[in-house]
Amino acid sequence: MNPQQYSERRAQFRKLHESGCFMLPNPYDVGTAVYLKHLGFKALASTSSGFAFSRGLPDHAVTRDMVLAHLRELVAATDLPVNADYEHGYADSPDEVGENVRLAVQTGIAGVSIEDSTNDKASSKPLYELTEAVERMRAARVAIDATGEDVMLIGRAECFLVGHEDALNESIRRLQAYAKAGADCLYAPGVRKREDIETLVKAVAPKPFNLLIGLASPLTLDDYAAMGVRRISVGGALSGAALSAFARAARELKDGRFGGFAQNEGNAAFNKIFADAAKT
Repeated sequence: MNPQQYSERRAQFRKLHESGCFMLPNPYDVGTAVYLKHLGFKALASTSSGFAFSRGLPDHAVTRDMVLAHLRELVAATDLPVNADYEHGYADSPDEVGENVRLAVQTGIAGVSIEDSTNDKASSKPLYELTEAVERMRAARVAIDATGEDVMLIGRAECFLVGHEDALNESIRRLQAYAKAGADCLYAPGVRKREDIETLVKAVAPKPFNLLIGLASPLTLDDYAAMGVRRISVGGALSGAALSAFARAARELKDGRFGGFAQNEGNAAFNKIFADAAKT
């Protein structure tokens, strides 16, 4: 793929963040990326847990190089912009985060998410100290700018996910600091209450806010749009749905029954989708 095609995708991705609210589903391999493109989605995002599970590994167990290879696959799978779930940048120091972000940009992604989790929730320090987290975010911004590519930087505050005692206010403090450090879009995975979502949206405005919906919700895209949410991702939820269906069918098979296949759509339908995609 030539650089011009990457530039076009990146421009399309940034434009999606200018108004309204869009769905940003998370494929975990080439096949799921192609299928989401078939359904008409405008952009995709990787999922750290979904990718790890597809490799038979727990979340946070994949290496940087494994993720870079995965991102190249997702970017090549369709003509849609791809946002990278890049966890904590696969490094602690700002300099190493910057170098790893530079490598991610080279895969052709349109956006990259950097979180402030240390990926060690069992420790007494599940989050980087704010000063350190800001330095890491700023290093990511500098690295992107140095490439000359229009890749969006997404700043993630993991306060809700790690069970911070004042998750809402600490998320606001961190997200506002990440915005000042150069993050283009802000993200606090784990927030669920309507009033908290609306508070976060206002706190980071005019920059866009990403909402994670990883569980079944009675609300719709339009409902969240009315709260001011700009984009909705689902993390590992699609991977979880697929693995759960597989597990239910496999358990029935173990018991000598075949009812787990009752809702299968059939190979012919999928074969046509993938055959058509291979022609383009």
